Amino acid sequence: MTRVKICGITSIEDAHNVAAAGADAIGLVFYAKSSRYVTPEQAAKICNALPPFVTSVALFMNADAEQVNDTLNKVKLDLLQFHGAESAEFCRSFNKPYIKAVGINGLKNFTEYADQYHDALGILIDSHALGKAGGTGETFDWTLLPKGYAKPIILAGGLTPDNVAEAIMQTSVYAVDLSSGVESSSGIKSKVKINALMKEVNRIQA
Repeated sequence: MTRVKICGITSIEDAHNVAAAGADAIGLVFYAKSSRYVTPEQAAKICNALPPFVTSVALFMNADAEQVNDTLNKVKLDLLQFHGAESAEFCRSFNKPYIKAVGINGLKNFTEYADQYHDALGILIDSHALGKAGGTGETFDWTLLPKGYAKPIILAGGLTPDNVAEAIMQTSVYAVDLSSGVESSSGIKSKVKINALMKEVNRIQA
């Protein structure tokens, strides 16, 4: 079964729609330059409204320890996602399960990079350049994905209800991560697109 995370949730309504459609996780963006940024106070309300068994994921990009700890103190979060140039030591310093994102564009040696984060639960691969912000809405050549890597691989970058089935069939990744591909406008999710996405995921796995 391919897991599904919908990132960039900014409202309780969108969180409810994602959960009702059957997605496994929501992503909350704590990167102030993002159009999908939420404050810890907003995020706390969203997480408190989630039903059981939906994972809440906090996305940080080059945040300092104070910001991460402040967020953890205010929001019930299950998993951390580090999207910048954070060291492995920094990622593990919060005693919280985490995944590490990596931009595939220009990355010379995936295994060498990913192996630094040996205690990460998984590695998220996006289409952007290494160290740059994701959420570009652009796909990349999926044949570049590592084959047989020991940790679960999460695919992001330009996924939509129209191409998610092809992505799953071609890559057999552990999970897919979408944001702009299921939006009606930046930061606002479309219930119709979310349902169409989950219908495609379920169809390909039936």
